[in-house]
Amino acid sequence: MKMFLAGQWIDKSARIEVRNPFDNSVIDTVPRADAGDVERALAAAVEGALAMRRLSGYERAQILRKAADLLGQRTEKLGRLISSEEGKVLAEGLAEVGRSRETLELSAEEAKRLTGEVLPLDGAPGGAGKLGFTLRVPCGVVAAITPFNFPLNLVCHKVGPALAAGNAVILKPASDTPLSALALVEILLEAGLPPTAISCLTGSGGTLGDAMCSDPRVRKISFTGSRDVGEHICRVAGLKKVTMELGSNSPIIVMNDADLNKVAEATAITGYANAGQVCISTQRVIALSGVYHDLIDALKPRVEAITAGNQLEPGTKMGPMIRETDAERVESWVNEAVAGGARLVAGGQRHGTLYQPTLVADVDPRMRISCQELFGPAVAMTRADSIEEAIRIANDTPYGLAAGIFTENIGWAMQFARQVDSGNLHINWGPQWRADLMPYGGLKESGFGKEGPKYAVAEMTELKTIVVHGV
Repeated sequence: MKMFLAGQWIDKSARIEVRNPFDNSVIDTVPRADAGDVERALAAAVEGALAMRRLSGYERAQILRKAADLLGQRTEKLGRLISSEEGKVLAEGLAEVGRSRETLELSAEEAKRLTGEVLPLDGAPGGAGKLGFTLRVPCGVVAAITPFNFPLNLVCHKVGPALAAGNAVILKPASDTPLSALALVEILLEAGLPPTAISCLTGSGGTLGDAMCSDPRVRKISFTGSRDVGEHICRVAGLKKVTMELGSNSPIIVMNDADLNKVAEATAITGYANAGQVCISTQRVIALSGVYHDLIDALKPRVEAITAGNQLEPGTKMGPMIRETDAERVESWVNEAVAGGARLVAGGQRHGTLYQPTLVADVDPRMRISCQELFGPAVAMTRADSIEEAIRIANDTPYGLAAGIFTENIGWAMQFARQVDSGNLHINWGPQWRADLMPYGGLKESGFGKEGPKYAVAEMTELKTIVVHGV
């Protein structure tokens, strides 16, 4: 495919191969953008921001609504494309298309709801006879940097609200999975988006990122990715608005009164979907002593029943990891934990990019499989003797994106909700659950700012205060 830059589809002699992570076959190639392309994109985006500002909220909503409809009409094609370039099973690829359509529909609605408020100035000293109100206006140019693991929906979560708010967007998708983002750009243009309102640069973040993020013409950066890259972006960004969606090592706390079959079901779903390559995947299970061994017995057969293989074959329940180096890292951390005294309950084998669904028990919270972000298909189990100890272990991390608890005790549930330091908290389900309309974001080093179209639009606009004197 070509990349879209400054209103044109552009090809270049330098190319990047996009490969199927299961068999390493080449799906397509894309241009390798450079710093000169960033400058062209920035210049065009300044013009595009003016074009978007001239469109009414209704007109922007119509564009996004049509794009959502077109996306829905191409569900099968896009679902297979997502699965082919990212590695998630086809059912998950198709589900991502459905969520992406919803994200664009939600964004279309928010384009019609950019509201301010009337200020009660007559309640302030000297405010009599004055009328105050606020207006919410676009930031201008938004830089959107997206990860590989949801190559369509996470793009929609940035591009949809940015356009709804009246901004232009420079999109930098992950180098491993750029094809879904380029397909979305095609759809947006077909839906009537002004061509200068979006550019999609394919290439290395190391080459393009600093040039995009440090430029003062960019007024807003929205980034989803690793904690270290996020910190680097914040250092080079300068004076601009920034949203960071970063890493996690999400826990589940299991109390003695929990329904263990439900816990096992939720852990199998939320720990191994997309080969564990989800920021809010269940990585840690902290179970109280009274149910610890019974939970292992309930969970083991469910993990062993997850068939791993070619993501495009109907019987496969879990596909490969995105790169072999990532699968090697997961293998290394699991082996390190077992060598340090943890117990391998299920899985633990690797074949290229395919790492078998793995369950490790008796994990010391200081082991890397527990205290760092694994981002792979392995779940670490740790025992606790009280809810206070379980919450302490859950919070003993620099991350705070999502967490879950299983209990029938409302007091324990509310203690968890108040004391666990995470932006998304789930009672009687695992941490990997997200409705696209809800505010989504983390605490601590998991980032700041919120996604979800309503909340992202607020992040991608600025507020003006107007005072009319002598009314």
